[in-house]
Amino acid sequence: MAYLPRLVDARLAAVLAAFPAALILGPRASGKTTTARQIAGDVVELDDPAQAAPFRADPTAALRMRLQRRAGPGPLLLDEWQAVPEVLGAVKRAVDQGLAAGSLVLTGSVRAGFTSVSWPGTGRVLQIVMYPMTVLEQRATAQPRNEFVDQLFAGGASELALPAELPDLVGYVDLAVASGFPPVLRLGEAESRAWLRSYLQQLVLRDVAELGEIRDPAGLNRLLRAIAEHSAGVVADTELAAAADINVKTVRRQERLLEDLRIVEALPAWHSNRISRLVKNRKRYLADPALAAVLLGVDSLAVMSDGGLLGRILETFALAQLRPLLGVDNLDVHAFHLRQQDYRREIDVILESADGRVVGIEIKATASAGSNDARHLAWLRDQLGPCFVAGVVLTSGRAVYPLGERITAVPIAALWAPET
Repeated sequence: MAYLPRLVDARLAAVLAAFPAALILGPRASGKTTTARQIAGDVVELDDPAQAAPFRADPTAALRMRLQRRAGPGPLLLDEWQAVPEVLGAVKRAVDQGLAAGSLVLTGSVRAGFTSVSWPGTGRVLQIVMYPMTVLEQRATAQPRNEFVDQLFAGGASELALPAELPDLVGYVDLAVASGFPPVLRLGEAESRAWLRSYLQQLVLRDVAELGEIRDPAGLNRLLRAIAEHSAGVVADTELAAAADINVKTVRRQERLLEDLRIVEALPAWHSNRISRLVKNRKRYLADPALAAVLLGVDSLAVMSDGGLLGRILETFALAQLRPLLGVDNLDVHAFHLRQQDYRREIDVILESADGRVVGIEIKATASAGSNDARHLAWLRDQLGPCFVAGVVLTSGRAVYPLGERITAVPIAALWAPET
């Protein structure tokens, strides 16, 4: 199958033009290796015991030799670096000794230890996060770009572009449960769900187990299902523990492992000195909404038959489209959620720029949003004043229209409208 350009392509090229080494990090089967191979001059598959053996024996010498004897122009790709973690020390030494820009690309599915001050890659390997494919990437014929976030911070929500074809609510749900993992893009519905079930089984039995001791795989399966049931929700660890029939300490330990594998993502709570009684709990999401559908044993019809589930799946889907845009072109914009302790007000997504400007986003399973859908955004606008740049209610409708001062209704599909 021909290579489908990814959002990270341009970012990867820019990093390698300026720095010696880049690390592409993301869930297993999200396309990291395929993307890296497009530019690699040579490849070492470190999950292959034969290729890994020299790097285990003498990582510094093995890396030096492979760099010197690359089969072609382009960086050396060290695929699945976590299989031989000793290689990071060799990478550190090579960079410290003056390794040229664009020499190395590493790929891996695990982020454990990256925040540690002792991690050898600190200040030497730039990280690029990759996710399952967005709709924008699946439909692009050239390098995918999208102006959604830039337009919002420029105050131009009313001018957001839309793709030529707009789905209705059923169409959005169909997209959500179809998955963005590249291996399933050409599969039928039954085959896709079989692949996703196998993926989850391997996740529990192998991937998580490689990071930490898993004494109760059935308990981890129950935890995954509980997270799927609460994807896009704020739920206490004690509730997850009760749902999974495991203790809270185990929930926290196993969830960290799932986050290290990038299967579970979280939005931290947003805080402001201007607003009181904001909760501190983060909001959890599965990285791909189709994983939630498979874990819950539901299809599009079942999602459409349950209003609560519909809202959670749709929000998980919208975040799966938005999150990669922030990680590529808008590195100084960070995502949060807002909820007050009395549950009187909540906003699905808060985007905040480095200079303190704020965009609020609500995601609604409605084709026709009204002032009631925007009331929490209007409240936030009034609290923040000029710092509030824009509010958007993402809908399943087909039109962009105002809902109040600096607040606009916008179809979800604006998240994958190609850059004009």
